[in-house]
Amino acid sequence: QVQLVESGGGLVQPGGSLRLSCAASGRISSINAMNWYRHAAGNERELVAGITRGGSTNYLDSVKGRFTISRDNGKNMVTLQMNNLKPEDTAVYFCNVEVIWLGARYAYWGQGTQVTVSS
Repeated sequence: QVQLVESGGGLVQPGGSLRLSCAASGRISSINAMNWYRHAAGNERELVAGITRGGSTNYLDSVKGRFTISRDNGKNMVTLQMNNLKPEDTAVYFCNVEVIWLGARYAYWGQGTQVTVSS
């Protein structure tokens, strides 16, 4: 089994910053993509940012220039630095990793961490 431990969520005022981290452990040979999704009340789950094993990144248009995704392959960790947060960023954020184990690929999800941006 693979365990994903998320941290860094909380309550911030508009314009503030948060850093989310997700560390994977367990039966892992390697990890391909690492992603952050979010699910806001009344909306569909959406991909916020993703990063490949080689470091290529992609972002949701609304967070470009404000969020930065990074990874540490040695620690099996992905981080989402969120700056200039807006109320519309309020959501539960989930990390997602594509794990390779014994030649097979599996997807795992974190439990989610709440990010609330409010005055």
